[in-house]
Amino acid sequence: MQGNYLEQALGMIHSRRLAAEQQNRERIMEIESRIPEVSEVNYQMFRTSRDLMQIIVKGENTKERVAALRQQNLQAQEMIRRLLKEHGYPEDYLELHYTCEKCHDTGYFQQKYCTCLTDLIAKLSVRELNKSVQFEQCSFENFDLNYYRGFQTENGGSCYQAMEKVYFFCQEYARQFTNHSSSILMFGKTGRGKTHLSLAIANRVLQNGYNVLYDSAINFLRQVEKEHFGRGGSNDDTLDTLLSCDLLILDDLGTEFHKQFYQSTVYNIINTRMNRDLPTIISTNLNHNEISALYDERITSRIYTTYTCLHFVGQDVRVLKKSRMQNG
Repeated sequence: MQGNYLEQALGMIHSRRLAAEQQNRERIMEIESRIPEVSEVNYQMFRTSRDLMQIIVKGENTKERVAALRQQNLQAQEMIRRLLKEHGYPEDYLELHYTCEKCHDTGYFQQKYCTCLTDLIAKLSVRELNKSVQFEQCSFENFDLNYYRGFQTENGGSCYQAMEKVYFFCQEYARQFTNHSSSILMFGKTGRGKTHLSLAIANRVLQNGYNVLYDSAINFLRQVEKEHFGRGGSNDDTLDTLLSCDLLILDDLGTEFHKQFYQSTVYNIINTRMNRDLPTIISTNLNHNEISALYDERITSRIYTTYTCLHFVGQDVRVLKKSRMQNG
């Protein structure tokens, strides 16, 4: 686990705890000001608790007295809840409300890292890896299907209709996304909209609170290689983040150098995420035959049998946009 992210996450969780305790103090002051009876009951509870501690410390064998004091405490707590309810407050208004009720904002539960801590570490790791990605520039709202009008597919079909289906599939995928959604292979020639729609999905899924990791396959593979062979100069574990994030988007698969290490890493990513039932989106300029020629059967069989394949057709949208701008 990355030490730097662990330290940051623990600091953030500690701040949550301090904020919860401060809010609780403010609520106590508010209630004691508005409902003086609560202040009196709190003082009685303090005296009862003090007496109880003295009995325990002295080791006196007075079970009946201890039981009586505990009963008084329970009655006092019940009286406070009743007073709060009578004055329009929730019965638990004076209780400490932590962000994580499981670990009470300590980061540890049953002598292990709490899930709130590991989730926060994952978010910090993903945020660092995504820092150069401009998610907001590509959305479903600014994806223009008109660039596909007037063109035909290789089979003589309408590029507009084909891409309209792709667009609505991606939009619905993002709307219904869970971390157990299906995986997607986006394939087609360069400039057909793969990056735009994959970023649009990422943008929407991020807004719904999931961890999304996006970059070109070659950038991820180079970082994993650098860390694996000790050339990274850091304790980061990019591969672990790639294997565990809610949604992984590998852009431009097939542009990386042909190395055995890269082949093994791609297989590890695809296979591990498939076994964990975590969705992956892969985009590539390669067609099925080219993918099969470049990657071994272990990789291609998993992609073709478990991924939803979306074929991006039409002309190079970037060229069309440039042409329209030049022609006014």
